[in-house]
Amino acid sequence: MQNFKKRLLHLNHCRGAGWKTIYNMIKSNPELDFSDLSSLRHALPSLSGSDLNRLFNDLHSAAIEERISRYAEENIHIITYFDYEYPEFLKEIYQAPWVLYGKGKKELLKRSLKLAVVGSRQASEYGRRAIESLFPKLVEHGVLFVSGLAKGIDACVHRTAIKYGGETIGVIAGGFNHLYPKENEDLASYMMEHQLVISEYPPDTKPLKWQFPMRNRIISGLCRGVFVVEAKERSGSLITANFAVNEGREVFALPGNIFSESSRGTNELIRQGAKLVHNYGDILEELFYGTETVT
Repeated sequence: MQNFKKRLLHLNHCRGAGWKTIYNMIKSNPELDFSDLSSLRHALPSLSGSDLNRLFNDLHSAAIEERISRYAEENIHIITYFDYEYPEFLKEIYQAPWVLYGKGKKELLKRSLKLAVVGSRQASEYGRRAIESLFPKLVEHGVLFVSGLAKGIDACVHRTAIKYGGETIGVIAGGFNHLYPKENEDLASYMMEHQLVISEYPPDTKPLKWQFPMRNRIISGLCRGVFVVEAKERSGSLITANFAVNEGREVFALPGNIFSESSRGTNELIRQGAKLVHNYGDILEELFYGTETVT
């Protein structure tokens, strides 16, 4: 198993090794032992010659092995889909990440009462006040908050959770060595020490535009529910809500002024059946599935 984990981690660093490529390789060779080019060609018959050669060379790259060997001294946790530490909730989503890279308290991944909270990058005073009002009681009841470490509502979520002594997980696009946005680097660094930051990408990966909506499936996939605080009609937060619906998770939305552009998305979610939130109890009664009395 240890050799398989090493091979999977190494494969995750190879150029061209996306989710489906890794899936096909595991399906073809459960041990991921591709010591010769013909075995790799058998696993990936549709891959062109140049791409196949590049992947094979990366699979046997000493430079990749050396980079991976330094992760322990950099306090980077490695959790694969097949490890005990991997969150069970996350395994239920479409294309669950093969590998999670983490910095901070990896035990937070095993916490059961997690709530994703997302919203606009142009956070309004109304959105910030709502978070400030709702979080103290949610923290008191043991809710852990997951968000995307973006500017606006995401950053407010992490900071407010920390302010009230709560716990929080940040899910980033790209790797730890290329944090985005720059304005949240101090917050991310603090969370890497005292909370948890995770990514499905190796630390040296630069964030690309398509990675941001894709990481939203992890934000929602870790949690029992997703709370959308503010969102425009077309918003990454709505992508997260859609992932939650597809994953069978609860969706909560903060109602807003009908004349506010930042509330059009949340009001539409409510119209479509998301639970309207006007106090912390609206969230807790769903997260606890009615098994506890919310006080």
